[in-house]
Amino acid sequence: MDDLADLTKGALRRFAKSVVIITTRFTELRYAMAATAVVELSLDPPSLLVCVNKAASLAKPLVEGAKFAVNLLGKDHAALPVSCSAPQHGEDRFKIGDWCEWEKVPVLRDAQASFLCTPDVVTPYGTHYVVIGKIEAVRQSGSVEPLIYVDRLYHRTALLE
Repeated sequence: MDDLADLTKGALRRFAKSVVIITTRFTELRYAMAATAVVELSLDPPSLLVCVNKAASLAKPLVEGAKFAVNLLGKDHAALPVSCSAPQHGEDRFKIGDWCEWEKVPVLRDAQASFLCTPDVVTPYGTHYVVIGKIEAVRQSGSVEPLIYVDRLYHRTALLE
């Protein structure tokens, strides 16, 4: 990796981001991936922008148009992103957490929020696919206490009054 890439990687670790698990069902199999590269895009139409590495098992289902959910994790979910990352694969990623089905898509029942989306635009860029998901439905749970990821560590939020 060159100096600019190393500097960029180090600087990006300073972004504090909410942690999500992106889930889908495709050809009767469930997929889950922990991510922080998810942002709100528009309210008209309601949409999210999701970035997924082309090598991720979740990439093919999204490129093929599978409906997906973005599950925003709360402060007590720190074990979930670890379980939804390598070396775990397939159904092993669903061993912990309170999972249910929402229009055949796996969702975390106690997520801070879950967004049910349909891929609207999928664009390759470098090592990733940029996916614009059109939001079809939203669920919310509990008080606002998202799990945050910064400098390769998970943190709970401390709300200032």
